[in-house]
Amino acid sequence: MISVIIPAYNHEAFIGAAIESVLDQTWQDLELLVIDDGSTDNTAAVVKGYTDSRISYYYQENQDAYNTINRGLSLAQGEFIAILNSDDIYALDRLNRLVEEQKETGAACLFTDVIPVDDQGAVFADPAFGWNIWHKKNRAFYRKCTDLYTAFLKGNFMVTTSNLFMTAEAVAQVGKFCSLRYLHDYDYIFRLMLAHPDGVVYLADEQLLYYRIHGGNTLGEAAIIGREQDQELILKYMLKTIPDDLHHYVSAGSERLVELERELCAVRQQLDGGCGEPSVRELSKQLSDAVKYKVKKKFSR
Repeated sequence: MISVIIPAYNHEAFIGAAIESVLDQTWQDLELLVIDDGSTDNTAAVVKGYTDSRISYYYQENQDAYNTINRGLSLAQGEFIAILNSDDIYALDRLNRLVEEQKETGAACLFTDVIPVDDQGAVFADPAFGWNIWHKKNRAFYRKCTDLYTAFLKGNFMVTTSNLFMTAEAVAQVGKFCSLRYLHDYDYIFRLMLAHPDGVVYLADEQLLYYRIHGGNTLGEAAIIGREQDQELILKYMLKTIPDDLHHYVSAGSERLVELERELCAVRQQLDGGCGEPSVRELSKQLSDAVKYKVKKKFSR
């Protein structure tokens, strides 16, 4: 009934826990597709050490995460499709709970809150931990605005591809993951919301996924490229909510806001050696609100 796809790359230390969290689910009617994206460590040996007939293992030359997931989607046979990155872990009742909720709501996609853990599986419980501050801010904004699409423009509180649980029908409609190295999950949830405006459900009060935070997914190249992709995604999906004849207002204004933030950062560095708190996204929201107000006035005449 459920196809779980694990895209794997050099996670010999974590993939065993990921696999076991799927096999030990209270919901047992599933297949587990492990797509090894050219791992050079002992990932293959770990996977092949499991004899459960529900596991299928596939190896390919390294093609990046989005292509690996797309191959899994092409192989999936289930009524529902879930994804689990090879360093994350499902809570043991996750799939059962999501199936229950889907049957009750008819949702095309569901996701839950997450629990951040370190390399050893210890929970990052300190409220002052940077990731917790970021995630709390995004969730607080969602609770304030109560609209998923608007809240996702503020930040990706789904957090990870591992959080996606979808009907096979919805996946067929939305299609493949795009070729964004760091934000293919962020792009995909926007596409799901556009295809199913009332069909994406957030179980905000249920933490059913352990999200691994370690040296491989914090700072580095992603700190720059991820934010550049983030800028492009926010503009793209902000424009999707606005009539075509008003796109030029948002595009021009958003570009100027980004320029202003860079200029302000340069000035602050000269004056006090720091950029302060970035405010592009907050300013972008103000611009979006202003354009939406103009649209409402235009069509209410």
